[in-house]
Amino acid sequence: MTIWQMLKSGGITIYILLACSVLSLAIIIERYVYYRRRSRIKKVDFMLEVSRELGKGDVKNALEVCKKTDTPFSSVVYSGLNLHGHNEMLISNTMEREITVETMKLEKYTSVVGTIGSTSVYIGLFGTVLGIIRAFHDISMSGSGGISVVISGISESLACTAMGLCVAVPAVIAYNYFTKKIDNFISDMELCASEVMDLLKG
Repeated sequence: MTIWQMLKSGGITIYILLACSVLSLAIIIERYVYYRRRSRIKKVDFMLEVSRELGKGDVKNALEVCKKTDTPFSSVVYSGLNLHGHNEMLISNTMEREITVETMKLEKYTSVVGTIGSTSVYIGLFGTVLGIIRAFHDISMSGSGGISVVISGISESLACTAMGLCVAVPAVIAYNYFTKKIDNFISDMELCASEVMDLLKG
């Protein structure tokens, strides 16, 4: 069966799955590029540079280091250093809020990929069921047909299930990857916030 035949036999369900596939792929590419750009700077190298500037007593240069570093943890450190000299509780709360803001940015669109991954198989199965119902209906209306006709109708309707799996598997893999990356970013932000508090106390 060619791709065109699959599209014709699958009906509207195939087109829904194609739309889900395009949307999922677009988000996967966008999120991958987003995470990759913000993973170029290692947390250890960044914090060494910040602690070096703070060791000199130069908070302004430490803030400049944060500004030129495009990572979630640099934004957290910047929000804390920007309140240098204020109450420790205020600094800690500000960094916690910044962690929440950055986490929301990291999680943007990922739930869509997760939803597509978890529902595409069921959409495909729905299309398959509709196809089987249509096949048996056509047989009953014509009043003829043997096992070959039934198998032909079922094989065409199973194209929806195959398409659903093709959409779901990459989406689930990507969602798990995104979840792991987000967890790593959150850990880095929390560690940086803790280290900043220690540096400011010192």
